[in-house]
Amino acid sequence: MLKRNETLPVITLLIILAFVLGACQSSETPEKIVETLVITERVEATPVEVIRVVTPTSEPIGPRTLIICLGVEPEALNPIGNRSAAAGPIFEAIYEGVNWGPFDSNMFAYQPIILEKLPSLDDGDAALTVVTVSEGDQVVDVDSNVVTLDPAADPPLMLVPTGGGDPVPYQGGDFAMDQLSANFILLPNLLWSDGTPLTASDSVYAFNLRADPNNLSPNFYIDRTASYEASDDLTIEWTGMPGFLDAGYHTSFFGPLPEHLLGEFSTTELFGSQDFVNNPIGWGPYIIEEWKQGDSVTLHKNPNYFRAEEGLPKFDTLVFRFVGKDTNANIASILSGECDIVDQAAGLVDQSELLIELEAAGQINAAFTTDTWWEHIDFGIQHIDYDDGYQIGTDRPDFFSDVRTRQAFAMCIDRKELVNMVASGRSIVIDSFLPSQHPLHNADVQKYEFDVEAGSTLLEEVGWVDDDSDLETPRIAQGVTNVPDGTQLEVAYATTNTAQRQKIADFIQASLAQCGIQVELQFFNTGDLFAESPEGVLFGRQFDLGQYAWRTGIKSPCDLYQSNLTPGPAGEEWTSILDGTTRTFSLNGWVAQNNPGFADEDYDRACSIALSSLPGQPEYEAAHLEAQRIFAEQLPIVPLFPRINLAATRPDMCGFSMNPTANNEFWNIEEFDYGEGCNE
Repeated sequence: MLKRNETLPVITLLIILAFVLGACQSSETPEKIVETLVITERVEATPVEVIRVVTPTSEPIGPRTLIICLGVEPEALNPIGNRSAAAGPIFEAIYEGVNWGPFDSNMFAYQPIILEKLPSLDDGDAALTVVTVSEGDQVVDVDSNVVTLDPAADPPLMLVPTGGGDPVPYQGGDFAMDQLSANFILLPNLLWSDGTPLTASDSVYAFNLRADPNNLSPNFYIDRTASYEASDDLTIEWTGMPGFLDAGYHTSFFGPLPEHLLGEFSTTELFGSQDFVNNPIGWGPYIIEEWKQGDSVTLHKNPNYFRAEEGLPKFDTLVFRFVGKDTNANIASILSGECDIVDQAAGLVDQSELLIELEAAGQINAAFTTDTWWEHIDFGIQHIDYDDGYQIGTDRPDFFSDVRTRQAFAMCIDRKELVNMVASGRSIVIDSFLPSQHPLHNADVQKYEFDVEAGSTLLEEVGWVDDDSDLETPRIAQGVTNVPDGTQLEVAYATTNTAQRQKIADFIQASLAQCGIQVELQFFNTGDLFAESPEGVLFGRQFDLGQYAWRTGIKSPCDLYQSNLTPGPAGEEWTSILDGTTRTFSLNGWVAQNNPGFADEDYDRACSIALSSLPGQPEYEAAHLEAQRIFAEQLPIVPLFPRINLAATRPDMCGFSMNPTANNEFWNIEEFDYGEGCNE
């Protein structure tokens, strides 16, 4: 019997009966071992009985079926408009990577699927051209907003001049800017699954359909595209608006749609067509055969798949079953053979420790990966009280303007143990806003290992003293800048009221207490914590410590902490507590992301250069590394860890590979296989 830590919720797996069937069967049919299993979760005391059929040798010869069990059923399979994440696995079978256009996005980098390559400045299939713009022209400003040039705009429109460098205000007349263009070349001889040739005109059709005003779904690249044209059957020429210098320009190719089937319909008609929404055709490894609402979607092999000569896909039939998020039942389905794969949306993370044990016993393959969502603790540096200048004795004590205090807090949190506790050790401690797997990650940034002694020493230097030699009582201020003497080091910790966040908060509270920091836990519902208003806890900047998550994909999120993105009344002046300077910004109101109110001019400049330069330009990598260096040194937040995703497969599954930035775990579904020798 498998044993687990008795202090945690426990699932016990009991093998009640095992016997061998088919002893007299033909040698071509492998023997099957039948086991009756009972899975019981002690906290619920509800047994789930399953019959597991184990085939230890090779499979019978004949048509092959792969059964994938999904936690969520999509509402529709709509390849235009808003695409449901729940439809992603099925889209991977029909299109391959269609959620992002015909690209995979693995390990923080893009890979083309039906294109010869990604365009680049180095290879010459992307280029920067100097153009002259003037009043009334539409361009993209330094913050990637589409704007109409107006010298009277208030505040002034900030533009990146040709060649890069610091942004400058538009003051009228002619202005030189860089305009980016790229060529995309399709693989030859591509076919839609109905056998019709797939050409560049299908991509232009898709662009025009998505750009139609009747299609209300926003699209970042469409809005910043000056032209999108086919120069021949295989080549698309994309040109961005002047000033649009996005590092992800090489994905501005639009996933084709079958013009030969859809071209006669208006956008409105297409959105209202259930046949199109639920039965799309693509270029991928499988074709939809039937959708039984509430039960399953069945697909069969696409004979016109462009990789068919490689023996792909491996299965004749693919079935997506919709099973919900009953963790016990879904684990049982893998063990019984009802599911070959259970996806990450099926709620398996809650039983990660059990799945690790089942994997060790050879019963299941537990596939973990870190997520692009990462947990962090924000410091309330620029509390809303401080915007008119800090007033000692009337405003909230200035706990966090001294960087040494922020660094001490980081040293007093055992983040490695936290990862072990909440992620079964399958996540990582992060030191900046980019994880270590990211190609732009700066491995040399300042790090803060768990060290109670060092953290306590730093607090003493700031003036937070342990006056009674009792760390169970909070430290008090003696000579702390902007803090009245005698003030206790007691801070509020705000987060959501989910079970995991409460568990993390309890851990942080106990960890910080070892350094004499007293923490009052405050749990809010999501609406109150994230309210985009002056009354909001986070966006209203009315917090001491706030724990939540941001999402980091391939693009660096350094703009999260730029000072002009501090939430607050648009256009108002505020005085930074960090350096005492008065800053005036054209803020975006209370929806901006820099909740700590972090303000550092060197950081702002490095981040702006990083986001307005392109891969291949000399300043691109240098600026990204510099932004992380300043961030880790100044520490406006304590980065904690990326969340984890967990899927499960039968133990002999091959080709199944999860990674943080893949659209989902089915990015290479055409290569999935199982059975003896499939890894050979």
